[in-house]
Amino acid sequence: MKAAIIGASSESLHTIKKAKEYNLTVVALDGNEKAEGLAVADEAVVVNISREEETIQCVEKEKIDFVLTVPIGRYLTTIGSVNDTLKLPGIGKKQAMYCTDKLLFHQKMEENGLRGCVCLEAKESPEERKKLFEQIGCGEYNLQFPAILKPRYGSGSRGIHFVNDMQELKKALQVTCGESYVLEECAKGEEYGLDGAVIDGTFYFVLLRHKENTPLPARQAVAYFSVMPEDEFYGQVKAFMEKTVKTLELQECLLHADLICTGDGPFMIEMSARPSGHNLHNLFTPLCTGVDVAEEYIKHRMGLGCNFVPEKTKMMMIHYFDLEGEVQAVPDVEQIEKVLGIKPVIWQCNINAGDILSKVSDGHSLMGRGYFVLEGENEEALKEIAETIKKLFVTTK
Repeated sequence: MKAAIIGASSESLHTIKKAKEYNLTVVALDGNEKAEGLAVADEAVVVNISREEETIQCVEKEKIDFVLTVPIGRYLTTIGSVNDTLKLPGIGKKQAMYCTDKLLFHQKMEENGLRGCVCLEAKESPEERKKLFEQIGCGEYNLQFPAILKPRYGSGSRGIHFVNDMQELKKALQVTCGESYVLEECAKGEEYGLDGAVIDGTFYFVLLRHKENTPLPARQAVAYFSVMPEDEFYGQVKAFMEKTVKTLELQECLLHADLICTGDGPFMIEMSARPSGHNLHNLFTPLCTGVDVAEEYIKHRMGLGCNFVPEKTKMMMIHYFDLEGEVQAVPDVEQIEKVLGIKPVIWQCNINAGDILSKVSDGHSLMGRGYFVLEGENEEALKEIAETIKKLFVTTK
């Protein structure tokens, strides 16, 4: 059998590796001829994946059986168009639009009673934005601050602004002209992420993760902690996701989502029909649950059966290096084991003495530094160990 991967960044490598283990021929497509996935795929096609028609033509020539999704942003819609046009299984264009257009997502969720907040479009032109200023506070535009201003279309953590009032909003919008944004009331509470799958319209819950974020306005996750299935919020999220899957008409896909635990239950920040990035779906989730979502989806598409239900969930943490300053000394695994009496499950540190580490502001400023994974009794114990490990680094500001 033959599969396509559309968007062949480094985050596609795990899926390509798994596909090859099942003797699946992989055709990777990307506009960057140096994309890492192109180098390891069986066949490489350089094409601008933002151009749907060109991408469809390339995939059609390859006579593939299905598309495998990997972490990708806005051009999940190209995958949807390929599937629709070539009548392939997986997410369609309409469902991909729900996942990548934040305004459309909000409207669909709100229609079905699943969101409960004000979300407004801040269009590109200064004239439209002036009109928005005049409307805020009136009728359907009665938005309450604080609010989040973010690009309307898939962007990861890029271009997000936390604003407390009209003055801060006007200042933020001065640097965002030329791109459509959405302005949304800020939900309060702890933030979570999840990995799951939808097979034949049924939602399978693989892992819920509690996030440790930097302070506002960045709100960048620096650590994730597995949440046990017996946790009360876990049950709330499962019921909420089942309703969301039906609302967004999802049938056959992997998915990840970001949510907030409010006093009134889960609030969905965003969701996408593809696996999570940042070494979560390929590393942390399999370690915690024993379920490799990429592998299980490959097996499903090949008719080999699949199992997205974890037998057991381990209490674990993945922590990125949210350090700041000039690095003077870097600990190794032996030093950590000597100080703590434990050995990290995984230690992947890309920091060297002499490196200058900036303040964490987004994923780009953090992810290249590496990470470590620990198993422990509970979240608080894991946090204490993580702080001890970070103190073993010597930095000067």
